[in-house]
Amino acid sequence: MASRTYYHVKPTSSGWEGKKVGASRASVTGSTKAEVRDKTIAIAKNNRPSSVKIHKKDGSFEEERTYNGDPYPPSG
Repeated sequence: MASRTYYHVKPTSSGWEGKKVGASRASVTGSTKAEVRDKTIAIAKNNRPSSVKIHKKDGSFEEERTYNGDPYPPSG
């Protein structure tokens, strides 16, 4: 299986960014969290296996969404 690609949706001084871990530039930028989150998730779904880690306005961790090959899928 290919290694997982990680993305982070984080606040910036001018809005929000969705950025691939290790990249020098953001993949997505925007003024609202919802807009950037949705676009980053679309990118992640096209680059499976992947994970999107979503942060709160204060920068703390909020949630993680994985696509294809979840290492800990819930049962049932």
